[in-house]
Formats: sequence, C-alpha cells, structure tokens
Amino acid sequence: MTHLFDSYRLGGLSLPNRVVMAPMTRVRAAAGGLATPSMATYYAQRATAGLIVSEGVQPSLVGQSNPGTPGLHDDRQVASWRQVTGAVHANGGRIFAQIMHGGRVSHPDTIGMLPVGPSAVPAVGEVFTPSGPQSPPTPRALETAEVPEHARSFADAARRAVDAGFDGVELHGANGYLISQFLSSNANLRTDRYGGSVTGRIRFAVEAVSATVEAVGADRTGIRLSPGATFWGVREDDVPELYAALLAELARLEPAYIHLEATADEDVLLGLRRAWPGTLVMNPVLPMGPKFTDRASADHWLGLGAELISFGRGFIANPDLVERLRLGLPMAPADEATYYQGGDAGYLTYPAYQHTAAA
Repeated sequence: MTHLFDSYRLGGLSLPNRVVMAPMTRVRAAAGGLATPSMATYYAQRATAGLIVSEGVQPSLVGQSNPGTPGLHDDRQVASWRQVTGAVHANGGRIFAQIMHGGRVSHPDTIGMLPVGPSAVPAVGEVFTPSGPQSPPTPRALETAEVPEHARSFADAARRAVDAGFDGVELHGANGYLISQFLSSNANLRTDRYGGSVTGRIRFAVEAVSATVEAVGADRTGIRLSPGATFWGVREDDVPELYAALLAELARLEPAYIHLEATADEDVLLGLRRAWPGTLVMNPVLPMGPKFTDRASADHWLGLGAELISFGRGFIANPDLVERLRLGLPMAPADEATYYQGGDAGYLTYPAYQHTAAA
C-alpha cells in the first residue's frame, strides 16, 4: 500500500514524501506584484512538503484578480521571486508557481481596465478591490483573435517562473477563474471555436497547457481542476463528459500531473482517476469548505489511486505540517482574520510544534 511518507518521482524531481502544499492566496506581495522577504521566509518554513505550489501568480496585468497578489510578467517580478525559490531550495524543498489568470473575477479598481472573459457575463458574488469588496463588472468578451494571446500568457509566465528558479508551474484551471470560465456552460456562451460543444469549451485549457509544455517542458507543467465546482457562479452541465474529453486531450501532452479538487461526487472523481494515465494530485476536501484535509482523508485517496495529496489550510498555522502528520501531533488552529490582512502576523508567527521533555 502507498503511504503518505513514501518518496515519489515527479518528472525530474525526487519528492521525499507525498504531501503537497496547495496554492493559497495570502495577498502579501509588495506594490508592483513583487515577492518579498517575508514571502521567502513563509515558503521556506514549509519546505518539508514533498512539493510546494505557490499562491496564484498573475501572468499579466489584466489577469490579476485580487489586489496584493504577485505577478510573473515583468523582469522586476522575476528578480523578486528568486529570493523565494532560493530560500525554499536552501531548505531542501521544491516549489512550483501557480499561474492564475482571473478573467472576469477582477475589477477596474484593481487592474485599471475592464476585466476580460469568454463572454460578457459577470461573475456572481463580490470581488476584492483596493477599497473593499465590490460587485464584479460585466467583463469584455474576448475577440476570437485575442484568445490565443491569453492562452500563451500562461506559457510566457512559465518561462519567467523557470528563470526565477521555480521547479515548474501549475496552471490554475479551477475555481471559476479564466480557464474554468472557458470550461463553463454559463460563463462561456461563445459560438466560435472556443465555445458551444465540449470540444470547443476545452480548447482554451488545452491550448494553454500545450503552450506551457512547449515553453518549459511537460515535466515542469501541471494543471489544477475543479470538476463541477460553482465558484464565482460558474456552472458545468456535463461534468463527466467534459472532463473525460479534457483529460484525453491533456494526456497527449503528458504534463507532470493534474491536481483535482473534491468538487464532484467521489464516483465522478474516481472515473477521472481511471481516465487519467499520469500522476494525480488529489485535494480530498472542498476548498474553503468546513473540513480540512487530514491524515484519514489523505490515506483514503492514496488507497483510491492518487499519487500525491494536497493540504491547504493546515499549512497556514502548521509550517511543520509534514512532521505533525508523521508523528500524529496536534494541529495548531489558524486565525482566519489574518488570512488576507497583510503583514507578518498570522503569516510568519506560527511556530513549529514545541516538544516538552518528560518529567
């Protein structure tokens, strides 16, 4: 049986365990989307994970979703990330950059222009802006000739990520952001080759992965997906068919992994596991849902055939999460009020477990 602390070969990387630190937005970047020394410390503290996937990093200004997030679309940003990747590697870790294009989930107050999307359909909910939560605007629908440029933006950011010292990249194809919007039945109302049929709706995702594989290599490319999720108001009417078709196309490109969220029934996810011939990273719980990934849910999915298990919120207050899982130590609770507030409090202030000597 596969164990959480078995080593694993992922592309050109040797992972010492099957624990993946999931991408989590923490909005601690400096002005201009620059990574900071505090970010270097934060990720280095968690370098015992088999693999770290960074917070979402915008590939372009129009791709930025939230204020305070980092980018990978200019030279200053690349230089700022080298302190992060260097710190992680110095602590013996491995780190992929998650490339996240927000699409319609943004606001002119954040990016200085109207957000773009597959169609002129606004997101549902409130988006973060520099002045607080606001209703999302109706995005500008991309012209057919523009769509390939946005697919290539993932590849351009991937090249910059590798230049910055990242070991690879994960495309954010989940949670209602741009790739997810193209996959959607209600955010994507296009009638050109990027919409309509399942073949049309998966095209953008496939082109983004293909361009990234060509740019940095298949073994440095992964993608995160949330089958059936309804984040930001997206809907997918034909989940098994849609994702079977998508995985069939992605399998031809042989990326390092797919990263699935538990946003569909387990039987649907098991069907995707059977359909996918490569490495599966499984996030066993609903992101931002009531449950946290724990040892039991990790072991459950390892038993169902996942190779790697991603843990999100558990890493926030437990920089030594791998050791706590290994030894069955108690988990420290996180202060949710500090998730996105900025600064080092609730970011660098969680210690490793304090062992006490026997009397």
